[in-house]
Amino acid sequence: MSLPRYAVRRLLLGLAQIVAVTTLVFALTEALPGDAAVVLAGDVPDPERIERIRQELGLDRPAPVRYADWLLGLLRGDLGSSLTAGRPVTGFLAEAGGPTVQLAAITLLLLVPLAVAVGVVAAIREGRLLDRALTSAGIGLYSVPEFALAVVLVALFALRLGWFPPTAVGVGPNLLAQPAVLVLPLLVLLARPICSISRLVRAGMIDALRSDYVRHAHRLGLSTRRVRMAHALPNAVAPAVQQLARTTDWLLSGVITVEAVFVVPGLGTALVSAVSARDIPVIQGLALVFAATTVAVNLIADLVVFRLAPRAGGAA
Repeated sequence: MSLPRYAVRRLLLGLAQIVAVTTLVFALTEALPGDAAVVLAGDVPDPERIERIRQELGLDRPAPVRYADWLLGLLRGDLGSSLTAGRPVTGFLAEAGGPTVQLAAITLLLLVPLAVAVGVVAAIREGRLLDRALTSAGIGLYSVPEFALAVVLVALFALRLGWFPPTAVGVGPNLLAQPAVLVLPLLVLLARPICSISRLVRAGMIDALRSDYVRHAHRLGLSTRRVRMAHALPNAVAPAVQQLARTTDWLLSGVITVEAVFVVPGLGTALVSAVSARDIPVIQGLALVFAATTVAVNLIADLVVFRLAPRAGGAA
């Protein structure tokens, strides 16, 4: 199968997955107890006021009709308006997306070189003290849940030692304005992915170093460094590409946990608030963002793997 044909097939499948996810999220949101109109009506809601709010927000219409309207609006680039804030969902997501994108982007920029470096070093020192130490530390760190690691880091480095701020309260959407706020969240987000990806790189690097083409490269007189970096490493990182895509998916849920612990005003915080308020348009918009990101990342990963190993891609 050619690369363009494979890309089109994966893209169509991804679009179908996005529609399925948004439909499921809408159905689950409808099944939740509570009503946005009740939330907006205040602490002592009046039945007439609740009914008036429901009519103003269009909540009195059947759920399939409201979902169909949302899909039609989506084709025009309109995600609707927040039921509680009255603002367009696109602007709401753009504002809340800034901190989340900053956290995720910096995490990925640091993750790739660190994980590859740890995996390569462990493979080169296979069976030695450094390899065993890195492997043991990785297994131990991977077993710690994100929220538990976050609490420990806050207690130690923020509250006890006072090196970093415990939360991002008062920082605003631009986290880069105060880089110290990013340190602890980044440590939490990097911990588990580095462990999993570095182990894949290590295993792939060990197999590559034992392969016939690497032995042949040595016989040709190529330097050890060139053989490792130019011949063994590209084949070793191929299995890690798809794990990196899964890690990016995991970041979507990991960021929600991190934002909750460190009070970061991002998409995770917005999702928690929207679910609490039954703000269906915002929940749908966030589901669309998460689903589209997941599909796009996995599509890119599949295309890279297809390019590096066409047989694996063609068989997918």
